[in-house]
Amino acid sequence: MYNKLVKAGIYYNKNYLTENKPYSEKITKSLEKHGATCVCVNDYCDLDGLDILFVLGGDGTILNVASECARRGVKIIGVNYGHLGFLAEFEREKLDDAIELVCSGNYKTEKRSLLEVEYNGKSYLALNDLVVQRNTGGNSFSNTVRFQAKIDGSIVDNFAADGIIVSTPTGSTAYSLSAGGSVLTPDLNAFIMTPICAHSLHSRPVVYNDNSLLEILTADDSTPLNIVIDGIVVCGTGKNTFVKVKKSPIFIEFITGSGSDFFNKLFIKLNIWSK
Repeated sequence: MYNKLVKAGIYYNKNYLTENKPYSEKITKSLEKHGATCVCVNDYCDLDGLDILFVLGGDGTILNVASECARRGVKIIGVNYGHLGFLAEFEREKLDDAIELVCSGNYKTEKRSLLEVEYNGKSYLALNDLVVQRNTGGNSFSNTVRFQAKIDGSIVDNFAADGIIVSTPTGSTAYSLSAGGSVLTPDLNAFIMTPICAHSLHSRPVVYNDNSLLEILTADDSTPLNIVIDGIVVCGTGKNTFVKVKKSPIFIEFITGSGSDFFNKLFIKLNIWSK
């Protein structure tokens, strides 16, 4: 029995308008047949009042809109039209299945935690990760950075590295994994802190409880840094860099099918040598 939606939306990378338009029209017509309204999301304000958002694209497209959906309680169903598409539940050839799942109302949702990052009086949300890293651009180029990390007030380590990644379980399969971090399953109540190219024989990734407060401080006040949220540089830092990271009180919900299998997806998406 169809569970009528108040409102659905479609979001995709507008650089690929020609490629995505037929899929967008197909979703709109299918939902409207079942009495649901459907709008194309061109700006974050278009998310207001939506129940579900179809995101057509790769992981970057989903990350672009995830935090704004979380703030509004909008559920995401991802259809992969990108390269990796680890965050997407469906591949492009399964679009009909994704539409049918939403139209039937017989779907499950998976809650994913978010990082809340505080720096210089501003707050940011991250679904994947926070990266505090040396600046590699122009006159602001910086070399190895010295960091100190504290969890709940206790010093974890002093790092000499290119930067530090703080990742959610969702983001543990992204940059953190490439830097040597462990994979965290989505149901874990934990975050992982991974140094980037640490100049040390002992500095290793640290998995810690997501109820803890992580503080990152620089030992060298003159080193220019970049703060990167989900792959986007949100600001550069000046002296006395001090970043606080904690679990956000809000979360994002992804719509999943009945056959969703994290480890199967992990094997297929990341085990490139088996292809």
